[in-house]
Amino acid sequence: MRLSAPVYHLKRKARLLSRQQNIPLHAALDRIAAGEGFEGWSLLAARTGAAIPVGELYSRLKPGDLVLIGARPGHGKTLMSLRLAVEAMRSGNRGILFTLEDTERMVHDRFRVIGADHAEFAALFDFDSSDAISADYIVEKLAAAPRGTLAVVDYLQLLDQKREKPELMTQIRTLRTFARERGVIVVFISQIDRSYDPALKPLPGIEDIRLPNPLDLALFDKMVFLNNGRVQFTAAS
Repeated sequence: MRLSAPVYHLKRKARLLSRQQNIPLHAALDRIAAGEGFEGWSLLAARTGAAIPVGELYSRLKPGDLVLIGARPGHGKTLMSLRLAVEAMRSGNRGILFTLEDTERMVHDRFRVIGADHAEFAALFDFDSSDAISADYIVEKLAAAPRGTLAVVDYLQLLDQKREKPELMTQIRTLRTFARERGVIVVFISQIDRSYDPALKPLPGIEDIRLPNPLDLALFDKMVFLNNGRVQFTAAS
């Protein structure tokens, strides 16, 4: 079935509807899907290729990995990160989200959007929206985290916003060392530079990551790039 607009445009339409009518995002997505001839958003995503093979991606991660997920706004990088956290928890591991972007209520809503019940994972999932989020803060919070824990940082550039914090390169090196020592997987949601033009290439790449300050991207073990329902996975050689 041909959609009236690309999936990411439909997601934007749903977010606007959610704000205008003060309804949960998952309900707004279902309404948009109904307008496209689908019974629900999950069915639309599955039939249009927007559903990402998260189980396969998760199987490629290993304890100690630093992972970067990059996409322009509205292309699913936050939902992808939460799906990976859900996969980790379904395997019996812990999941945690560090964010200054979302409220806890919004995160619960995102669980419903990806077809997961937050209550099912309440004993394994933690939410942290402290203004103090930085590499040192994350290390402190995860000091006793068991091997296999998957932590999501929303977002990479967030660590680079406060001048009193160490340089971004220093923070990522700190987290890389910690992740390897503890066997924790750290997933960073990343902004993509506005200069990226999907008309020139279907997916962003490492050269499109927005970096106001220097960062050695070789510090990341895995990278995932998203655009309009497509996904590209790369691993360090």
